Amino acid sequence: MVARAEPRQDEKSWFLRALLVLQKPRPVFAALRDDSDEVAAVRQDTAGAIVWLAGIAAILATTAASTLRDDVVIDGYLFAVWAFFAGGLYGFVLYYVVGKLLHVSLRRLGGRGSFRRARHLLAFAATPIALALLVYWPIRIAIYGESLFRTGGADGRGTGPVLAWLFYGFVAWALVLLVVGVRTVHGWTWGRSLAGVASTAGVVGALAVGVTLLYALG
Repeated sequence: MVARAEPRQDEKSWFLRALLVLQKPRPVFAALRDDSDEVAAVRQDTAGAIVWLAGIAAILATTAASTLRDDVVIDGYLFAVWAFFAGGLYGFVLYYVVGKLLHVSLRRLGGRGSFRRARHLLAFAATPIALALLVYWPIRIAIYGESLFRTGGADGRGTGPVLAWLFYGFVAWALVLLVVGVRTVHGWTWGRSLAGVASTAGVVGALAVGVTLLYALG
């Protein structure tokens, strides 16, 4: 019984760290230095939960979501199901793709961490985006309703554009945490840590612009 209780307690501690990272990120990222198989296995469920929630929050901000309710077949229930599964898939695709880009960027700067640790670092840094699903999106949906996800929705007038851009405040928060995380895990200077994150963000931004253009042309 003791042997089973300890992993559960460790898993609970990592879920608590996911909340703590929003207030005191350095101790949380310092714990990521231990990349042994046993420790990584315990924290992977927490990382996965953050990625799933962040993926849902992120996909709701995409162009695809903003017009999805134009289809009369998709009601509120189907939209929620789509957001849950497509958001989770979206989150994990970004988790592995961006995680790999981050790993490569850090290796080029002299980092010696594993791809797995880079992914976990990215996941815990994405906690603010997961928080947006629980705080930002409920408020915005309560104000504008389903028109948010229709062409020319009500959020395009008044304070709508301002609220739309507030989502990127959560993204910026996540980027700041990622810089703090890289610096804490690797013991680097601020400049070196920022360079690693900036190079990753640059590639991701270029890919995002390319995908958006292809979607618009399609």
